[in-house]
Amino acid sequence: MESGILTGQGVVIIGGTTGLGLSAARACVREGAGVVVVGRNPENVQKAVAGLDELAPGRAAGFAGDAVSSETSLEAIARCVEKFGSLGGLYHVAGGSGRSFGDGPLHEVTDEGIDATLDLNLKSLIRSNRAAVSQFLDQGTPGSVLNMGSVLGWSPSPKYFTTHVYAAAKSAIVGFSKSVAARYAADDIRVNVIAPALVETPMAKRAAGDEVIQSFIKTKQPLDGGRIGRPEDLDDLAVYLLSRRSRFVTAQVIAVDGGWTVSEGQI
Repeated sequence: MESGILTGQGVVIIGGTTGLGLSAARACVREGAGVVVVGRNPENVQKAVAGLDELAPGRAAGFAGDAVSSETSLEAIARCVEKFGSLGGLYHVAGGSGRSFGDGPLHEVTDEGIDATLDLNLKSLIRSNRAAVSQFLDQGTPGSVLNMGSVLGWSPSPKYFTTHVYAAAKSAIVGFSKSVAARYAADDIRVNVIAPALVETPMAKRAAGDEVIQSFIKTKQPLDGGRIGRPEDLDDLAVYLLSRRSRFVTAQVIAVDGGWTVSEGQI
């Protein structure tokens, strides 16, 4: 395989065994990275690593762990350093809807919904970022942290996507990432956010199977014929932000949203 812009770099992807994370992992190994993927389901981890090995033998590792646990990100980074020599980038993709736990419109939100949604989408990310920044400081090297946000953090959809705790978590990711980026810029540690709109992933099954929502998306995400996003729509940006080509870029929030944030989305 030819050298790419991530050649020689170790990358950890929290939530890297399905959907957006797995697509990014494929893109990273194609660009020369060694990748450690983490997911909750052991079978998905095994499948992901096997598939990555087919693309680039010997440049993938993974394990099953809960992203909410502090030990998970620490273990992932330790494995990355052991296998690939150092940590070059962390991509935190793990997260998801809290609807099944009790997230939704504020007057219906349950205490369990609040706790579970914040754990899944915000606390897990803070913990993985803490582990990565600590590792970069220990190494004395530049590093990149890339966090998964959402346009729902600042561009709501009151009719079709009303999960208020999820929106709060995704909004908080922006403030958190900018604050961390400011503190560690002098250490050459960069922190950026990718914020997608509706993308076809396991999390989006409800919306992807709803004809009314699909009609809404046709006008709300009008780019490329008006469609739901695909995981690969984010890959080139993720690779760029994880690589040293983005060495002068930090504290940025980039929406990959098909036009969501500039469209009325009327049906």
